[in-house]
Formats: sequence, structure tokens, C-alpha cells
Amino acid sequence: MRICAVIPARLDSTRLPRKVMADINGWPMLWHVWRRVKQSQMIEKVVVATDAEEVLQLVKGWGGEAQLTSSSCHSGSERVASLVRDIDAEFIINVQADEPLLDPLLLDDLVRSWLTLRCDIVTPVYQILDPNELFNSSVVKVARSHRGRALYFSRQPIPFVRDFPPDRWLEVGQFWGHVGVYGYRRDVLESYPSFPPSLLEQSEKLEQLRFMEAGYEIYTVETTYHPIAVDTWEDLERVRGVFSQED
Repeated sequence: MRICAVIPARLDSTRLPRKVMADINGWPMLWHVWRRVKQSQMIEKVVVATDAEEVLQLVKGWGGEAQLTSSSCHSGSERVASLVRDIDAEFIINVQADEPLLDPLLLDDLVRSWLTLRCDIVTPVYQILDPNELFNSSVVKVARSHRGRALYFSRQPIPFVRDFPPDRWLEVGQFWGHVGVYGYRRDVLESYPSFPPSLLEQSEKLEQLRFMEAGYEIYTVETTYHPIAVDTWEDLERVRGVFSQED
């Protein structure tokens, strides 16, 4: 069974334009993401999916594989789904292009979990222990079943803890944060164009909700990896600081 990772890389991102090209230790952020995905022991093929010829040529220049996609794609999932017929793989992982510190072992764990579950979609989650994260709308929260199936994703803290003030919610409840990596069974992505518009996706601006609203199940895999996604200039400086400490 072939396993492929696709890195959607839109050049003109909304909050931080051209962030995939941002310099980190002398290399574009996209290169750091690509390099970490290549370190996975379970992934056989890595493709960058981009809407820009500039990015395409950059990736090919360092020896990577890239394909052009439509500039009209509204999400990473849509960009990955647009290439599925050209990808010879039964399990396809969508890796965000703004996670330059991504742990390759996380990707391997995701693959192993899917090989056991053979579910529609798998995605990593981590336990939230910091109240600043709990109430930060940039940190996506997940409500889960006892077996790990995702019940809902939201930018708001879920569940709401009745009878306790918010500053005590972490004491009396358990909250999970979402790592923006998705592993899809091939046929799920092939069905993506037939999905009806998702009001939940439009409200929360979370692409995974389109799959859930269409009736597909997402299972979660617990990880200790703590994501540092680059959405703002402050995030970029924080990541640069991590790399400088590693040198």
C-alpha cells in the first residue's frame, strides 16, 4: 500500500502573505516542512501542491516534487482533493505548509493508527493545559468520544463547563487541541467535490467540518507534539527563535 503526503502551499495567504517563502535559517519555511515530512519512515511520496509557478520552480530546484493547482481552491483539503486522481496512494496525508517544526514521528504514528482503524480520516490531538490556549480562537479545540472519534471541532472551548468559572475549567474538565494534519482514505478525497456547502465550515472557518457535515468520521490520535503554526509575524519570529536555539 502506497502512502503519500501532500503539502498545500498557497503563496498569497491571507494573514501573512508569502509566508511559505519566509526565510528561516537561510531556507524558506516550506523547505523546512518538506524536509521534516521526508524524514518520516512510513511516507513513500511527498508532493507540494501550489497555486504559484514561483513555488513550483523553487521546490523542483531543491529536488522536490510539486504540482500546480487552481488558485480558486479555498482550503488545503480542496487543494489536495484536486490532485487525488494523479496520486497513486491509498492513504493521503495533508500536511500544513506553516508547521516548520513538525515532528516526523507524529506522521508515522498517524499512519500506524490508520492502518489499524482504516477509518475515513485520522488527525492528531494534544491535551490543552494552558488557559491561554483554551481561550485562544487560533487554537482549534476538539470534543471526542471515548473511542477517540471526533464529535466536533471549534475555535471556542468545548465542552462548556457549567457551574464553574472559566478560569477553573482546566481543573475540572479535559480539553483537546487539534494539530492541523489530516490523513484521508483515498475514496474520501475522491468524494470531496460532491460534498454540499458546509455552514459549519463557513461559520468556524475549519475545513474538517465539511467532511463531518457530509457524514464522514474523523478519528483522533493523541500526541505530545505541541504545534507552533506560523499565522502571524509574531509566530514567525517565535519559530525563528526556536531554530536559532537549535544551532
